[in-house]
Amino acid sequence: MSDDPIAAWGADSETGRLTDVLLGSPEFFKWQPVSAVSRESMRRGETFDHQTAMAQHARMVEAYERAGVTVRMIETRPELTYSVFTRDSSVMTPWGAIICMLQARARRGDYVSALQFYQRAGIPIWNYVTAGHFEGGDLIMAEPGLVFCGYGGERSEEAGAEQVAGWFREQGWEAHTVPFPPYFVHLDVTLGIAAPKLAVVCTEAHQGPLAEILKSHGYEIIEASYGEAIQLGCNLVSLGADRVLSSRRATRVNEQLRAHGLDVLDPDLSMFTLGGGGPHCLSQYLRREPDA
Repeated sequence: MSDDPIAAWGADSETGRLTDVLLGSPEFFKWQPVSAVSRESMRRGETFDHQTAMAQHARMVEAYERAGVTVRMIETRPELTYSVFTRDSSVMTPWGAIICMLQARARRGDYVSALQFYQRAGIPIWNYVTAGHFEGGDLIMAEPGLVFCGYGGERSEEAGAEQVAGWFREQGWEAHTVPFPPYFVHLDVTLGIAAPKLAVVCTEAHQGPLAEILKSHGYEIIEASYGEAIQLGCNLVSLGADRVLSSRRATRVNEQLRAHGLDVLDPDLSMFTLGGGGPHCLSQYLRREPDA
């Protein structure tokens, strides 16, 4: 792990080789009813174990480091129990970071840790979400020039998604806003870009043209069921060079990814997936090399 200033930064896709990632410590993490996923886990009487969560997160850090990714950390604060999900408070773009506006009461202060990190790291802030709530799990930069901005209403809102999409359109990108039922929490619960032109999608979560848009851009789609999506089976991180970070419980999706020739790293992250987030939620890209 590194606290040094980062001279090279920026990402223009979900699939370029990942070199630097921003994580948060699970030191103060505990489940709260901030999403349909965590509420259902708590309703079913699932048990949260803090030591298990700490160990699982450490295994994810080890997986990143074995893959040659430099891990950087935001500051941990006891009142920000969900800041371990660094994807939501900010997102990286080719032009700098976007600081997001989070809706869940327990998460509204997360932006402070993100903003302070970028200031220390010397990474410019490109924009701040102001028109409506928008969280980073709803931004999918599928490839250079193509971005999806989701909104379910309970977390990100249409106005926030439209504001962010507008910034990309001003840069010449094709930007789509994607509505979905709120119990899916974020777009990265139903859409994961595993490799160039390969997406994992829960199509039954989307009545709109998401799958058709992806196919029109040449994407092959691995279908994920409703149940697999709710268990964070689509929530994965491409490491680049035909490698993917997934989670242990996404067994069928992982098998499909391996059948497509990908090397799948799948640590057990059950303390986080039951609490509402998977590898993509836990990880904020800081730098990706452009796809060859």
